Amino acid sequence: MSSWKKFIQYRRLYQHSKQALSFELWFRRLLFWSGAIAVGLVAVGFAIVAEKANEVSNDWFQQFPYLPLALCPLGFMLIIWLKNKFFQGSEGSGIPQVMAALSVKQAASRKHLVSLRIAVGKFLLTVLGFLCGGSIGREGPTIQLSAAVMNSLGRWGSFHRHDVERGLLLAGGAAGISAAFNTPLAGIVFAIEELSGSFEKGISGTIVTTVILGGIISHYILGNYSYFGTSTAILDITAGGWYPIIICAILGGLLGGIFSTLLLSLTWLLRNFARVHPLVLAGIMGLLLAIIGVLTHGSIFGSGYQEAKALVTGTGSVSDYYGPLKMLANLVTYLSGIPGGIFAPSLSAGAGFGQLLSLALPDHFHQAVIILGMVAFFSGVVQSPITCFVIVLEMTNSVSGNMILPIMLTSVMATAFSRITCRQPLYHSLAIRYLRKPEIKAGLGLKPSSS
Repeated sequence: MSSWKKFIQYRRLYQHSKQALSFELWFRRLLFWSGAIAVGLVAVGFAIVAEKANEVSNDWFQQFPYLPLALCPLGFMLIIWLKNKFFQGSEGSGIPQVMAALSVKQAASRKHLVSLRIAVGKFLLTVLGFLCGGSIGREGPTIQLSAAVMNSLGRWGSFHRHDVERGLLLAGGAAGISAAFNTPLAGIVFAIEELSGSFEKGISGTIVTTVILGGIISHYILGNYSYFGTSTAILDITAGGWYPIIICAILGGLLGGIFSTLLLSLTWLLRNFARVHPLVLAGIMGLLLAIIGVLTHGSIFGSGYQEAKALVTGTGSVSDYYGPLKMLANLVTYLSGIPGGIFAPSLSAGAGFGQLLSLALPDHFHQAVIILGMVAFFSGVVQSPITCFVIVLEMTNSVSGNMILPIMLTSVMATAFSRITCRQPLYHSLAIRYLRKPEIKAGLGLKPSSS
């Protein structure tokens, strides 16, 4: 090796050593690690409060069966008023806002999608939505909350480069879903497949580090648990177990695609009415939800966590019509415009569809078909197969057993079939709508259209 090459190597080593010892660099690392811990605390705190609100509303509706007829419409109207008055940008799932924020380069435009103001509103209004019986989940809101925390960290720490700010948003979203549901792999995969759309080597370490720190916080406070309990399902593909996979994938995928198409179409058709009469729309949708809830004895209110867990663990059952009615409740709640996610409600509806489908199949397929129905409908809605099967594997503790391959096959096939009834993925379509707003479009360096 020549002296010149040795000189270059020593110089590079010196530069790397100098950078590693830089006070500014270590300050930023410390700030980042603190932010990751903060994300874990926020996600876990939100989980505890939201689940408690869900339990309280269920108790209310059990004691006073007709209370939802007043509480749902009035509560939804209050939420929309608060949202429009103080917390614009906190509506809906939160995932489309984060996806849109990843494409926005200007902080002034990004604050309309992820900010501490929006995070506070998302926290408070989602909890209020649970108290009012909304058929919502906390997954999407957790992702937006966590991304907002990391985005604020980037501004405080002067991480001005867009690729670094983008990495912080991805890391926040991944850590949020990991800490809230004890699903570290799902958090990483979700950030890569759904939020980013590709594997970005430069920020993969940031994502993994944040997920680890957030996961440690979750384990310390909530312990090691499986969100939907442990499934006892068994399915042997070599012994005729292939045809439940095909049936669940086809029906679940098509139904999930129909749900997404209805959500996208109806929100677009109602956009002008929602802009002019937001409280009226919220009241109407709240009343429709209340009627469905009263007719089903309250089973469709909330996230559907208890119902799904009972089905997954085999400790209970639901009405044969639970799946379709839970799907309708999810749609009505989303159309109202209140904050809330669709992950858990979709998984719950899918479990209901699985139970309904299992009635037409041999008894020994019962538990397996519930899990397959869950992942099929969820994959049909979201159209992110890897994220969907990893989430279901972790949430049902099916990572050790012969359900891994059936769940994976069902998810991939259901995603393909869902594209027959919904050509564009749900979250991507909603994110594009945010990017078309004038105040967001300015951050892309594009001129707002006059239309």
